[in-house]
Amino acid sequence: MGVREQNKKGKILLGEEGNALIMLITINVVLFVLLKFIEIVFFLGKLDITKFEPNVLNWFSLSPKFDILVTRPWTILTYMFSHISVWMLISNMLWLWAFGYILQDLTGNRKLGPIFVYGGLAGALFFVLTINTFPVLYQNIDGAIPMLGAGASVMAVSVATTTLAPDYRIFPMINGGIPLWVLTLIFVLIDFAMVAGNGAGIAIAHLAGAAMGFIYVKRLRAGKDMGNWMHSFYHWVFHIFDPAEKKQPQQIRSEVFYDSGGKQPYKKTPNVTQQKIDDILDKIGKEGYHFLTDDEKEYLKRASKDL
Repeated sequence: MGVREQNKKGKILLGEEGNALIMLITINVVLFVLLKFIEIVFFLGKLDITKFEPNVLNWFSLSPKFDILVTRPWTILTYMFSHISVWMLISNMLWLWAFGYILQDLTGNRKLGPIFVYGGLAGALFFVLTINTFPVLYQNIDGAIPMLGAGASVMAVSVATTTLAPDYRIFPMINGGIPLWVLTLIFVLIDFAMVAGNGAGIAIAHLAGAAMGFIYVKRLRAGKDMGNWMHSFYHWVFHIFDPAEKKQPQQIRSEVFYDSGGKQPYKKTPNVTQQKIDDILDKIGKEGYHFLTDDEKEYLKRASKDL
């Protein structure tokens, strides 16, 4: 199999198992359908529809009140995957799709999930701290709307993508395309403008998510992937009942030899092996082409000519 064919195989496809973008969108949509179904049951079953929010929705949304939060700690995670407004769901999923697709194309399949979760956690932290710190917000804490939706997480994904490739262009039919940083700047300014209003806590939470996306990419460029522990934990959880996995033998580096038969004497010729090519293609699939070393890029280019 040629190198070009293997590169196509390594691309992240829509229906591919383990596609982080599809997984995140699916979780959000499934939870939305579940919450809407329960709300419909309240309505059609002649139950008191006003009790849907306190008895159901608030068990998924993030409250700024510490006394409630300590009794529902799981809401720090569930809020970022839960929507009750169809327009909020559509808006967040469209933004997630647009930026998440580009992010996966640039970095592979392992970065999107951790950035989404880190952005949501940062948003939760600053949402609670903001409302409990500023007197103008704290005095209305009893009437504060709990936070719901993937806004902070999507903001983290958009800023992380823009930090990686600010000049990436979308809508190429419009005067050569719009740079990604322009779209992201508008996205950020909308939340910034909302800080001086009743939604200040949520707006600051979104900005905190944006800052986390920026920090994640900066740490990644410094050689520190903040999401590695998440992948290890995910693997452990979903394989906890599996039989003990056999330890894989350590990979042996490809041998380098001298082949002088029929060629110039003493000319060093690296051995192009299928195993080495597979390793490089796996790295592209997981991390993206941009994270290959110069030697790996040169090896792949040389292999495409030889095979």
